[in-house]
Amino acid sequence: MLPLAHHPHLRPASRPPPPGRSPPARAARPRLLRRRSSGALTLTRAQPPRAEAGETETSAAAATSSSSSVLSFLCPLLKFFGGGDPSQKRNDIVEVATSSLSSLARLPWGSSVAASSGENVSPTTTTAPALQLYEFEACPFCRRVREAMTELDLSAEVYPCPKGSLRHRDVVRNIGGKEQFPLLVDASTGVTMYESGDIVKYLFKQYGQGKSPSFGLLESTIFTGWVPTLLRAGRGMTMWSKAGAVPAEKLELFSVENNTYARFVREALCELELPYVLQNVGEGSSKMDSLLSIAGAKQVPYLVDPNTGFQSGDHKKILSYLFQQYSISS
Repeated sequence: MLPLAHHPHLRPASRPPPPGRSPPARAARPRLLRRRSSGALTLTRAQPPRAEAGETETSAAAATSSSSSVLSFLCPLLKFFGGGDPSQKRNDIVEVATSSLSSLARLPWGSSVAASSGENVSPTTTTAPALQLYEFEACPFCRRVREAMTELDLSAEVYPCPKGSLRHRDVVRNIGGKEQFPLLVDASTGVTMYESGDIVKYLFKQYGQGKSPSFGLLESTIFTGWVPTLLRAGRGMTMWSKAGAVPAEKLELFSVENNTYARFVREALCELELPYVLQNVGEGSSKMDSLLSIAGAKQVPYLVDPNTGFQSGDHKKILSYLFQQYSISS
């Protein structure tokens, strides 16, 4: 997980007690419980997340502190080495090399559908997915969830939440009460949850016919999950300075999580904070025929923008289109 770092409130220094007097005992502050009506969550059609059994405040605070420290250190550093404006012409050799090495570091996860997973998912792409994922591309724990969705052949509505977000981070706070990623909302079951490990286990339990995550999927994130974030110099982490245009309808992206070129497009969608329907089409996907009928080839990435009619399977054309079409100056 990658929670946003919080700044502590300053408290005035307490006065020392007069000589000969012991300090007065403080009354314990009652814990306030806040309730939310179901009507406040009509966007997600789910209730706010509840802590899982066995969670302790001490362990949660320690994990939050550790992740916050790593994120607060990496963000400015990666932004510095990332080279500024993501809409400008890129060095193709460097881009392909760093993305290819990122894919190599995460093999075999996020490349193919687990055996028999396709039986759980309708092959049609016309129905809106029930899963809603709030995340950002550079987050290794968000990547873990997308890899699991690829194995399970699941589609999802993705709401990118880059640093500097104008919309989606506010939604996350309203749903769960804190900025922590990823956040999953399953509108078909009413489940809302943080914690990537818990999300992966839930997805396999709910949609995997009793299957378990592939060997190393959960454990490997700690060791190699950060490699794409570092190699890609923080692409897909921070909102572009000229982003802000909001499409009337969600874009649709056919993607394979560990594909070198699909990564470029997901990064751009995140930097523009554009919501989109993610159609995972890993090897063995039940949705491959739908991609073939739309694109004429089984190749990713393939982007469809229902707002303008734009369709393309060329990642360079897609990037150019996105940064031009959804710039606030356009």
